[in-house]
Order: sequence, then structure tokens, then C-alpha cells
Amino acid sequence: MRWGCHLPRASWSPGLGRVLQPADERIPFLIHWSWPLKGERPLGSPRAFIRHNGSSVGNGPSCGRHGQLFRGIAASEALQRHRHNLAEWFSRLPREERQFGPTFALDTVHVDPVIRESTPDELLRPLAELALERQPPSAGLPPLALSQLFDPDACGRRVQTVVLYGTVGTGKSTLVRKMVLDWCYGRLPAFELLIPFSCEDLSSLGPAPASLCQLVAQRYTALKEVLPLMAAAGSRLLFVLHGLEHLNLNFSLASTGLCSDPEKPEAPAAIITNLLRKYMLPEASILVTTRPSAIGRIPSKYVGRYGEICGFSDTNLQKLYFQLRFNQPDCGPGAGGVSVTPAQRDHLVQMLTRNLEGHHQIAAACFLPSYCWLVCATLHFLHAPTPAGQTLTSIYTSFLRLNFSGEMLDSTDPSKLSLMAYAARTMGKLAYEGVSSRKTYFSEEDVRGCLEAGVQTEEEFQLLRVFRRDALRFFLAPCVEPGHAGTFVFTVPAMQEYLAALYIVLGLRKTTLQRVGKEVAELVGRVGEDVSLVLGIMAKLLPLRALPLLFNLLKVVPRVFGRVVGKSREAVAQAMVLEMFREEDYYNDDVLDQIGASILGVEGPRRHPDEPPDDEVFELFPMFMGGLLSAHNRAVLAQLGCPIKTLDALENAQAIKKKLGKLGRQVLPPSELLDHLFFHYEFQNQRFSAEVLGSLRQLNLAGVRMTPLKCTVVAAVLGSGRHALDEVNLASCQLDPAGLRTLTPVFLRARKLGLQLNSLGPEACRDLRDLLLHDQCQVTTLRLSNNPLMAAGVALLLEGLAGNTSLKHLSLLHTGLGDEGLELLAAQLDRNQQLQELNVAYNGAGDTAALALAKAAWKHPSLELLHLYFNELSSECRQALRDLGSTAEGGARVVVSLTEGTAVSEYWSVILGEVQRNLNSWDRSRVRRHLELLLRDLEDNRGATLNPWRKAQLLRVEGEVRALLEQLGGPGS
Repeated sequence: MRWGCHLPRASWSPGLGRVLQPADERIPFLIHWSWPLKGERPLGSPRAFIRHNGSSVGNGPSCGRHGQLFRGIAASEALQRHRHNLAEWFSRLPREERQFGPTFALDTVHVDPVIRESTPDELLRPLAELALERQPPSAGLPPLALSQLFDPDACGRRVQTVVLYGTVGTGKSTLVRKMVLDWCYGRLPAFELLIPFSCEDLSSLGPAPASLCQLVAQRYTALKEVLPLMAAAGSRLLFVLHGLEHLNLNFSLASTGLCSDPEKPEAPAAIITNLLRKYMLPEASILVTTRPSAIGRIPSKYVGRYGEICGFSDTNLQKLYFQLRFNQPDCGPGAGGVSVTPAQRDHLVQMLTRNLEGHHQIAAACFLPSYCWLVCATLHFLHAPTPAGQTLTSIYTSFLRLNFSGEMLDSTDPSKLSLMAYAARTMGKLAYEGVSSRKTYFSEEDVRGCLEAGVQTEEEFQLLRVFRRDALRFFLAPCVEPGHAGTFVFTVPAMQEYLAALYIVLGLRKTTLQRVGKEVAELVGRVGEDVSLVLGIMAKLLPLRALPLLFNLLKVVPRVFGRVVGKSREAVAQAMVLEMFREEDYYNDDVLDQIGASILGVEGPRRHPDEPPDDEVFELFPMFMGGLLSAHNRAVLAQLGCPIKTLDALENAQAIKKKLGKLGRQVLPPSELLDHLFFHYEFQNQRFSAEVLGSLRQLNLAGVRMTPLKCTVVAAVLGSGRHALDEVNLASCQLDPAGLRTLTPVFLRARKLGLQLNSLGPEACRDLRDLLLHDQCQVTTLRLSNNPLMAAGVALLLEGLAGNTSLKHLSLLHTGLGDEGLELLAAQLDRNQQLQELNVAYNGAGDTAALALAKAAWKHPSLELLHLYFNELSSECRQALRDLGSTAEGGARVVVSLTEGTAVSEYWSVILGEVQRNLNSWDRSRVRRHLELLLRDLEDNRGATLNPWRKAQLLRVEGEVRALLEQLGGPGS
């Protein structure tokens, strides 16, 4: 997972609208575009459009002015309704876009991709073998703006038909949707009427005859009244034909006859052909979008201008896209009140911009606008409130649905093979071989070997040619890193791991034994019953003892093959689990931090080019395998033509659970433990997780930066469990109050809870109070040391202590309580009758407050131990506290020094251990002063005792104190 993840491209990803809606929502004729909820967006004063380079915005007439043709009241009202309906329709966003918040809209953040004019000669020129290199721009043909598409050509001739083509991911669908919205809001004044058609919708009608007027009236009922005026509209009528690759056009007169009557019923393909021939409505303007492989379906003599959509070939466009996308307001506080502040958004944009400038491979990936979308979606997932049920796998699956839903590889091929299914078979094979051999760079031979594996017939070679031209650049890109010239990498490294996982769960990885065994088993299954019946009859008529044996062997063959398949699944599960628990990866960052660093870069010095690279890490591969087996992702993959059978998913899950049960019991470092939990989060199967994690008793995530997403992951996976957790250690995790609220279900299962070193303030104590008062709370030990709780926080904690019956050990070491905090504890300590140990050391308390708390502890019925060392106590106070402890019969012991009288305190190692652990976080001069006092006390007691055993113990402790003083830079004596 090298530079790691792909982010979303605002709402412009070429496939953004190509979302297959549920059956009750799907409207076929705009299946390539997304639409809004009913009444979601009125047609009124349009939003301010922010456009870059080539905006179709103009100072044209407003929505209410329609020129001379539609000046009549009825026609004007019909056109206004048409604009309103189109605007509402094309403004609607797919579910994947709505995650960015209810205020997000396409027209607020659109950045036009670069459109390069090309010539028929260029289109006839053979492409490079792998069709991965970007073509250099033609001399004398500058980039085109949307407003220039229908300008006269270089010879001054009028342009009536424009063909825009681009590979998957360059932004064709988004560009069309944006152009329609421009027209709806009066920003395309050159056209009085715009009629968009989805060629996928038209192809679904088959050869059923219908006239052009019928096709328009069925889809746009508001235009029924103005249909007679279409012929008179001339060039001010614009047809938009999106996705021409879905239509199989034939321009020969023998196949498609001439027709000029818009009211004559013909096959939809014939109507489109005659429109493009300029035989029907010859003055109308036509805009066509298509994939490169289908450009030749329209003879060049019918095309006035070709334009290649080149995506964001300029890094400045990528930066502008990200700035506009991240400046959108969030959808509000998420779970626990989490939201991204403007300062955090600015920081993300700055880091991403810096990485784009210094890391050329991520800039090469963001050349495709759809990958800009993926980058944004991933960062949104990592840093913004996470919608319920959203996972990293679901983001990648949705990303592929936005780009490939409904896409066939070649509409002219009888197999009607899904483009995504073909990519899973070819690119998945390359990705899995890379993961297996732990490499991310591929030679041309590697790529060609996976693409051409098993290709034998002319039809298969044709499908391969289409895939190379239309989609190969979506998955692979030339490597631009130094030292890897001539190699290829997956456009984003995480896509390699996703496709490798998809290749496995689809069952596409088969050994020779499996392929042969399957064919034999199917053959035996087809004829087995008939043969068994014949053998049974012969066995009764003839005394042939071998026939029953042969009869039983026929039944065994399918079972043997089933065992072979089962062993294969176990092998895959074993490889996945081993990848998850590789010891070489034990001390790297958790996988979520790796994803963020791969996108945003790593703050600090860059690796020197001469340093040997780290071993490739593929920790996302097992996460994606689990995620792809979830019910939601399987449903989406089925829409893409990549169905995963429920039985296969269950058998794979059983194999994974068996292997996880064996290897998952080992104690893992914190980052690896979080990766393990993230795997379960991606899988989205509570029953599976409960069975596998049933043996987990200690949750040690100390040192892991607990972002809101990580808190959500831990709470989702462990919050619903039933067994108690012996210990939950979240020390030094940068937790905040929102994180505490998210993790409350996990805390309720914990017996020991460690929250040290988290900068938790008084506001966090509200959540801790609620935790202690919860009727299911079973926390017996609560460690809150090194958090600035202050006296205000302790007041809230005391409210929780008053109603809690489980807590026995409470550490408030170095929490800034001061005299006020200790006095509050002294006054209200008796409200809790179960507490056994209280640590308020190093809190800057003086003599009066310390003595008051010690007396309250002495009277407490259950308190056994009170820690007061490292407070600002005088020698007289320390002596008084020692005397109080020595006279207390059954009362709490007070630990205030390393000595008790002339002997070493039995808690000396506890005190020095706390100092050693916190040496780097505490005030060094203050700690040095306290240690010097303790050292002086040890020396005085050593001189006052004659017992050689005590002297030896005191000398040993003196040595430990001097060693700490040397670490602090003190004199050591």
C-alpha cells in the first residue's frame, strides 16, 4: 500500500451518476446521471458557479428569456417546466455523494477537465501497445472550453456535431450533467432547447419502433407542446447523446434507411443514425460522448469536431478541485458531536497540496478526476463523521459502481460481458500476483501476460482491444518514480489490494487440479444418475460384484472435488491471516494511519533516494477480503456483474474464522490489534466477530492515535460483546471527550480502564461521570493520571463516585488538582464506600489540603492506601502524615516518601516507577527538585539507623534516585 489510497473526486467522477437505483427508483432514460429527491432543489436563483478554464457560463439571457422561437406563452411555460425538471433531475446526487453533507452540490465545486481538440488523423493513428501513455497535444490546437465546442472550425466552417471521448474516469458523465445544469440556469444562451438522451436507455428499447417525437415526449412530457417547433429551432436545438458505446449504429444504407420525419416510428438506433447523418433535423446541434473504442462507429464526415477529455492534466486543476471540495461545510456533528473544523480542513488541503507537488505518482493518479473523487472520499472517511455502516471497502466498491455500473465491455459482443467482470479477471490476476510476490511495479511483460492469458479467439482479442483503449488507463499508470522507468503501477496502490481481494473472493484463482476437477465433477454429475440407474439394474440381473463398487465411486467424485475446493479456500484463508499477522509489520503504523500518510504525505524529512526501500506492505489486502464478503458489498458487486454466491461467501468466512481462531489468540502489538479490529469492522458481521473475538480479554491500544474513525471501529466491533474485558489500555491515545462518548459501550465491559496521558480536561469528566453512574458499569480500576482534569473535573468525578459501586482503585496522579481539588476530595470522599486506593500524587497541593484529605482517608471505611508524594509538602507536614499513618488502627496508609521512619517504604518502587514512566512528560526541574528532597531524606535516614540491613536497602534506593537525577541532567548527589 505504497502511496496508498484514492480519494474521491467531488461530484464529477465520470461515473458519478451511473448508479443503478433500486427497482422502484430507477428511471431508465437517465440511468447514467444521478438525480435529486423530489422537490429537493427548486429552479430559482442558481448557486454561484465556480469554474476553471472553459466554463460554459455566459452573460446570456436568464431562465425566463427564450429568444424568438419560444416567445409564445404556452411554449415559454413548457420550456420553463422543462428547465425546472432537468435542473431537479440532474442536480440529484447518488448516495455516495450525499455522504459529503446536505449542502454539497455539483454546481458549487465543479472544475472543468481539460478538453483537447483532436483530428481524424490522430484517431486513426495506432495507439501504443498498452495504451497507457498520455498522448501529446497536437500543435496549433489549444485546449477547448465548453463554450467553444460549437465555435466555427479552423476553416471557418460551422460545427454542428461534436464528439467528446475519454477513457473511463476522465469525467464524461459529470461534464454532461454540468452542461445540462448550465443550460437550465440560462448559462448556455446559444441554445434555446436542450434534449439529453442516455444511449444506454435507448439501447434497452431494442428494435421496437418509436418516432423521435415519441422518444422525447415519453421522457420529457413538458415538451409535448413544443414538439412541432423542433424542426424550426435549427442550430438552437441541442441534442446530447451520452454514452454512444451502448448503441450499435450502422450507417450503411442497406442496414439503416434514410428517414427525415421526426414523427415516423423507427428503431432508436436508426433515429440516432439519421440525426447524426444530418438527414433528420439537419440544422440541429448534437453533442456526443463516448469511450475511445466506439469513436469509429460514427463516420468522420458526419463529425465537425473531436475533443478528447484529458482529465486534470494540470496539477493546478487538481489543487483547485481539492480546495473546492474540502471547503464545503460538513453535514454537521456526527456521532458524539464530531465534526471537522475549518482549520482542520485547511490543514488537510495544505498537506495534500504539498504531497501533490512533491510526489509525482499521486499527481499522476489524480490526472483522472474520478481518482480525485476517491482521494476526497477516503480523506472524508478518515477525518469526518463516518455514516453508519460505511467502510473503506464500501467506498472502493461504490467508487467502481460510480464508474462501471451498467457498463458492458463491448455492446456489439453477444456475450454482453460486464466491463467490471473483465477487469476483475485480468487486472485482478495481475494484482494478486503482485501481492503474492510482494511487488507493486510491473513490467510490460507482466501486464501483457495477465491481459492475454487464455485469449484465443478473434472475439476475445476484440474484447481485449476494447479494454485496452477504454479502461486500462483507469487501473494502471506508467511509473514516474526514479529508478522504475518503463514499469507500470496500479493507479493507486490500494486498488491493487482491492482487486487482488476481489480476484480471490470471486473464485477466479484456480489451480490446474481445480479446473480439471471441476470439469470432471460436472460431467459426472450430469451423467451420474443415468449411469447409476443402469448399473443398478445390471447388478440385479447379472452376478457382477464389481458393479456396486463402480456405482459408489461415481458418487464419491463430486465429494472429492468439494474437498479440493475446500482445501483451496483454507489455503487462501491461511495466506490472508498470515498477511494480517506478519511479524515484520508488527511495529509499523496501523493501516488507517498508513492510508492517511500515503495520501497526505509524512510530515518530517523525506527518505533519501539512496536509502533502501522498505519491504512492500499489503495490510489492506486482508481487510478488503473481509469487506468484500459483507452483504452490502456483495449486493453492489452483483450490480457490477461480479456476483459472489452466498454459499461461497459463507464457506470463505468459515475458512477465515478457522484460521483466525488459531492465530488470533496471540498477543498483538497495539497497532496490529487495531488492524485486527479493523478487519472485523470491514466484514460487518457481528456474529462472526463475536465468535472470533470471544477469547479477547485485554484491549491494549496504548500509543495508537485514536481518531474519531478508530473510536468508531473499536466501538462497532467490541461494543456489542457480552464477555468482560479484564483491561482496556488507551494510554497516550490523544483521546477527546467525543472519543470517550463513542467508546462508552467498550468501557462498560472493562474492569481496568487506563486513560493516562490523553490531555483530557474537565469537560471529559462529564462523560466519565456518566460512565461511573451507568447501571452496567463494572470498572474496578480507573487510571486518569497525567490529564489536566483540574478541580472542576474532580467535582464531576465525585458525582460519579457517589453513585458508583464498582470502582476500587482511582489514580489522579498529576491531574492539576491543587489545594482546591484535594479539599473537594476530602469533603466528599465519604460519599463512596467502596474505594480502596486513591492516588493524588504530584498535584501541587500544600500542607493544609493534604492533611485534610489524609484525615478523611483515615476515617473512610474501605480506603486502604492514599498516595500523596511529590506534592508541595513541608517536612513538618510529611512527618505529621507519617505519624497519622503509624497511629491509624485499620485506617488508610499514606505514602508520602520513599521512607517510613528509618526504613525504606515498601512502595518505593511504585514511586520511582511512576517517575521513570513519566520522565519525558513531567516538568523536569520540578521533578528534579522533588527527587533531591527524597535523596536528602534517604541520606538522613541512612545516617540515623544502625541496622546494616536497612542501610543496605537505603543505599540501593539512593542509587536508583541518583540514576534518575542523572537522566534529568542533575548532579546525582
